[in-house]
Amino acid sequence: MVDKHISRRRLLAAVALSSSVAGCTGISDEATPSGNSTTSVEVTEAVTGISNPWGLAFLPDESGLLVTEQAGRLLLTDPKTGDRTALAGVPDVYAGGQGGLLDVTLHPDFDSNHLVYLTYSVADEGGSTTRVGRGRLERDRGQIADFEPIYTARPFVESDGHYGSRAVFDTEGYLYVSVGDRQFKDFGPNHVAQLRENDLGSVLRLHDDGSIPDSNPFVDDPGASGAVFTFGNRNPQGLAVHPETGAVWETEFGERDGDEINILEEGGNYGWPVADNSCKYGTDDPVGVPHEEREDVVAPVYGWACGSGGFPPSGTTFYDGDAFPDWRGDLFIAGLAKRYLAHFTVDGREVTEVEPLLADRDQRIRDVIASPVSGHLYAAVDADNAPIYRIAPDG
Repeated sequence: MVDKHISRRRLLAAVALSSSVAGCTGISDEATPSGNSTTSVEVTEAVTGISNPWGLAFLPDESGLLVTEQAGRLLLTDPKTGDRTALAGVPDVYAGGQGGLLDVTLHPDFDSNHLVYLTYSVADEGGSTTRVGRGRLERDRGQIADFEPIYTARPFVESDGHYGSRAVFDTEGYLYVSVGDRQFKDFGPNHVAQLRENDLGSVLRLHDDGSIPDSNPFVDDPGASGAVFTFGNRNPQGLAVHPETGAVWETEFGERDGDEINILEEGGNYGWPVADNSCKYGTDDPVGVPHEEREDVVAPVYGWACGSGGFPPSGTTFYDGDAFPDWRGDLFIAGLAKRYLAHFTVDGREVTEVEPLLADRDQRIRDVIASPVSGHLYAAVDADNAPIYRIAPDG
């Protein structure tokens, strides 16, 4: 008989024979999970022929799925029929390197205001950077109307890498936007991600109009960017709100391995690059000291140590649907180089990887989302002429 005080998460993790987690900060030395899946799924192609999709956002009634293509198109797709419309009114983007049209999310009051938010890269004579803007979806006209930029990360720099970028609203209506470190290689205390005077290597917190909340941690520091909520983040490409606690969770890329899952804390320094689990590319040399050796940084709740093979994590979502009751509260993370959709059980700050999804497809997964009505999972493949997969219960 199972003790009634043992949580479902712990029981599921035990049944799934999940991979072990080393240490109190959850740094894994294993490259892949182990275990036996307890849920049978059916995978189908909901939409096909998408060019390098980056972000996904369902309309609240599930009547449409917004899809960004990195080259600059925003599509309104019908996941039931596979039909799509390229929406007009989308901003011009700088589609170079890792940049382009990136994430898409909806205002919490979308039913009344129809506001759609986009993150994207832009360029000027000083280089390029990450920007967030918003406009109204006018479905009958096939357009985003009155689009306006609302916040531009500073500074512009000469780099085509590490723009971030995800956007998510929390339960209080704040907008979080992640910005990468733009691939600066000064791995010391003067790295841009450790300097709060800029927006690079950070997660920003904004009001829905792009203004800076008075409650942000560094608004009273004249030498800091008031938009910064956390810093010391390398290249964060995943943001998700926990359905029970309301906490914002973040995933980010390490250098060589060193990838992380973090819970965001106001004003938190997540260590990059002075405290980290990465090694420098092409070497076994650590980039920084372990997180536990510094009291001024926040350790990840789960990470991939140098030598593990890593798991470059992109889009992420917590599952809170009805199609898979046993998965409620679980975390799903799109895997790029590892080429599968990772599945984690979550019990407080205890994160355990269990059997992945889509591993047999051997494709780079860029984003994942749960449909708000059916509860099916949808995953976007990072490729030209790519599918968006629907993951539903088998039978």
